[in-house]
Amino acid sequence: TPLWRSVCLCIFILFYFIFKIRTFILQAQQYITLLLLRYRRREQDDMFITRGTLNLVPPPPPRARSQWMKVRSKDWWERVVLVEFTDQEWKQNFRMTRLSFMKLCTLMERHMAPEEVTVRPPVPLIMRVAIVLYKLGSCAEYRVIANQFGISKSSVKKFVYMFRKSMMRGPIKQLIRVPTDEEALEIARAFEASHHIPQIMGLIDGSHIPVLPPSDGYKDFVNRKGWPSYVLQAVVDHGRFLDVRTLGAEPTAFPNNNMSLYLFSQCVKNIEGKDINLFIVGDPAYPLLDWLIKGYPNSPRLTPQQESFNVYLSSVRVGVEMAFGLLKSRWRVLLKRSDFHFSFAPTMIATCCVLHNFCQKERDYANSSWLEEGRDRANNYPQPNQPVNLHKPATGLTEHPKNCQNTRVF
Repeated sequence: TPLWRSVCLCIFILFYFIFKIRTFILQAQQYITLLLLRYRRREQDDMFITRGTLNLVPPPPPRARSQWMKVRSKDWWERVVLVEFTDQEWKQNFRMTRLSFMKLCTLMERHMAPEEVTVRPPVPLIMRVAIVLYKLGSCAEYRVIANQFGISKSSVKKFVYMFRKSMMRGPIKQLIRVPTDEEALEIARAFEASHHIPQIMGLIDGSHIPVLPPSDGYKDFVNRKGWPSYVLQAVVDHGRFLDVRTLGAEPTAFPNNNMSLYLFSQCVKNIEGKDINLFIVGDPAYPLLDWLIKGYPNSPRLTPQQESFNVYLSSVRVGVEMAFGLLKSRWRVLLKRSDFHFSFAPTMIATCCVLHNFCQKERDYANSSWLEEGRDRANNYPQPNQPVNLHKPATGLTEHPKNCQNTRVF
């Protein structure tokens, strides 16, 4: 009957849907099982790799709570330097004797002494000065010096900048200055006694100091030899700097650059009926001025007297080259490119000149081995030769057409 047929059709449709649902569930179970097996296999592979690696590399230490101050050791300074160092080792590392070092600490006490109230024990004054001298005498990186003395890298940089700033405030005006009339006459008498040329009160020359230039102005610092540098021009007497000028990109607060300061009106000497004032000696690149003398230019027409004068004048000029050699051999930071910022380098060069004069004043002379090391290292940065124009505001030896700022220190 039609009713029975309808009932059978409904039953058939119901069983058909039940069969399809059961098939779908079985397929889903198989797919999930396959995914689980793949995941377990990958996890086992990772565990196998990790176990093999653990046999080669020790496991990292458990993460501890972050500390306020890192653990550092001052053993080298407190036990080795202060207790075991001989006088020779002290001078080799800090570039001056213990007696000169203590006098320098006294000179810098007002500027670099630690504060009385601090959160933790401060770095003592003698250690601060020793860190600066070690940096200037070795040209080591801030990181290396920090590890050596057991302090942070930022503290090393802070002490170096503090020392430089302190030097610019007071000691530099005492140690680098234009001599008085009496002192200038004494210098002239010493030059006349040693080289038989009267009225010489100083020698002028320049030297290139390696510098780390900025990336956007590198070409403005490159000299003729192809390496970036600042120009240090100085006037010296018998090994002591009377005037220091640096040419670079960053002007600094020093006195004016009026070279007429070398005109000593009270020091005129009559030689064969002509009044001769004191003067300084330069190489042939400098112009001939009222207060600056140089040798005759090379020519086959020179008379024997003129040739003899050139020989005597060249022997005098050796003194300024020796002064630069002593300066760089003692403070080796000037022999190679340091990690000082290029705007900080001019005052640091001046600081080295002040320390040189301080050692000369204390009769604390450089070791002969330092000069040999300095000559070997100087070969890495050969000095270029170029003409000079003292009539321009930026006086001195320079090849920096854009960043040409004159800085005078005395």
